Amino acid sequence: NASAEIAARELREEYPERRIRVVDTRGASFGEGLFALFAADYRDQGMEIDEVAETLIAQRASMCQVFTVEDLKYLRATGRLSGIRALVGTLLQIKPILEGDPEGKIVVHSKERGRKKAMEQLIRLYQELVEDKSRPVGISHAAAPAEALHLATELRQAGCTGEILSVCHEPVTGAHVGPGMLALYFYSASWR
Repeated sequence: NASAEIAARELREEYPERRIRVVDTRGASFGEGLFALFAADYRDQGMEIDEVAETLIAQRASMCQVFTVEDLKYLRATGRLSGIRALVGTLLQIKPILEGDPEGKIVVHSKERGRKKAMEQLIRLYQELVEDKSRPVGISHAAAPAEALHLATELRQAGCTGEILSVCHEPVTGAHVGPGMLALYFYSASWR
């Protein structure tokens, strides 16, 4: 957030006629991207910039961001998992379900054995926590387009009627989670 504030200050100096607001989404990747899309929609609906920023800040606690990884070595390499836990988890085919906490830090939600069960858990979380099945849902993946498509199909079968947006995970955070990462983003009244 400090970097965004510095950039905003520099842009305000360079473009004093522009109104610039910074919103910490407390998310990453497409979790942030959805907020940018929502901000554009609110602008198109006639909201002023301060109202848009306030609305996004009010909504950030409701943005559910859950994901799973294919290989634990990337979590070990970034210090999120010890070497012994990564080894044991790999041998047992443990696939963690990770989430963003209220401060935006990544924490373990649950653990599943095998990729299929991990993907099923993402759908279960959607079914249990979704606030409104007509709202947009985001999927991001790291070199797993077939699994992202499968997740979108499962979301439809779970009753999702909103737009499902799917993107390849951006490389900066993708380096922390590795190929095969699969993430789901949606609104939930009871998330944080």
